[in-house]
Amino acid sequence: MGKTDMKIFETKESEVRSYCRDFPKVFTKAKGHKLWDEDGNTYIDFFSGAGALNYGHNDDHMKEKLVEYITNDGITHSLDKATTAKAEFIQKFNDVILEPRNLDYKMMFPGPTGTNAVESALKLARKVTGRTDVISFTRGFHGMTIGSLSVTGNASKRKGAGVPLHHTVTMPYDNFVDEQDSIKYLEQYLEDDGSGVDLPAAMIVETVQGEGGINAARFEWLKKIEGVCKRHDILLIVDDIQAGIGRTGTFFSFEQAGIEPDIVCLSKSLSGFGLPFAIALFRPDLDIWSPGEHNGTFRGNNHAFVTASAALDYWTDKSFEESIKEKSKLTLDYLNQIVEKYPELNGRVKGRGLMVGIECENGDIADQVTTECFNRGLIMETAGMDGEVFKLFPAINIDEGALKEGLSIIEESVKVVVKEPVTN
Repeated sequence: MGKTDMKIFETKESEVRSYCRDFPKVFTKAKGHKLWDEDGNTYIDFFSGAGALNYGHNDDHMKEKLVEYITNDGITHSLDKATTAKAEFIQKFNDVILEPRNLDYKMMFPGPTGTNAVESALKLARKVTGRTDVISFTRGFHGMTIGSLSVTGNASKRKGAGVPLHHTVTMPYDNFVDEQDSIKYLEQYLEDDGSGVDLPAAMIVETVQGEGGINAARFEWLKKIEGVCKRHDILLIVDDIQAGIGRTGTFFSFEQAGIEPDIVCLSKSLSGFGLPFAIALFRPDLDIWSPGEHNGTFRGNNHAFVTASAALDYWTDKSFEESIKEKSKLTLDYLNQIVEKYPELNGRVKGRGLMVGIECENGDIADQVTTECFNRGLIMETAGMDGEVFKLFPAINIDEGALKEGLSIIEESVKVVVKEPVTN
């Protein structure tokens, strides 16, 4: 078979496609932290499927379990019928993740994607409280369906809804305005009868905003948000779809803040293998759903149950979490050195764990850095309202040598961009 003609995508696929424009190659193979294209070029992957491949590509242990399950004619599609694969995941997730963290949550399988988890969380919060509004935060991103878009801050994504987005109120995220006490501002709106803000059903927040520009909330700010919710009987929803599953150093991104959300949304790397899989976790007393009241045809992805159970084996070894923290420190130190070494970048390091990036003076510079990285064999994307942040999402189990190699490519690319600006 000959090489793929890129015209097939240009002529037959919708103009809505995006990543293939940034990385204009036909990819054929992936393993661990690497990708290969049809020309035989090798790329280090610091994109990780936008956070859906925290364990890298085609992990041997997960693949072995999945192949064994498929060859034994295990159930593929089951809606929400009981299966052995689902039972194993529920038990293992409880034993390995929830119980050691003293978290008592029921599990809901709402559908295969992150936005399904968010939609179910919003519906449940409104059902439990009998209230309508939800407070979200500036620059937040929670998905592309109507409910999720209503709590998303990005103007261009909201515009794509095509209809007015109602029943949400946006409040400033931590350090959205440097001199502003956002907690005081929030409480003033909740307590002042003249504010025009009704008591909401819930607040939804990312502890680190991915699409919004790798904005990391301070732990004390998150703790105060939890306090506000408790004082006013508001449900706290943490969207851990991108920041969770080890991306920020611990399984849940909120662990270090010492908070316990009422509802948690997970997806992306939950399956461990890139298979569609999402869950909503919530306090048992909130489980007032009627059977089938929220459902979805693909809420029983058994292949994802199998690989997700296998992925949890990583978390039975305490040294795994420590290794993430070590690589996080190495990465943070390296990025700080780049900013210091190349002041022309006007850069600022942002994020937490292995969810970090450098905010540039503008989106053009960040784009030039990612383009140069791609030309040198590293895949990385941008984030932020104007794409002004180039962000690093290496696999959390990447070996140190590969991590350093990728960081070196970033430095080389920054050097080219600031010393020899690319012209369009």
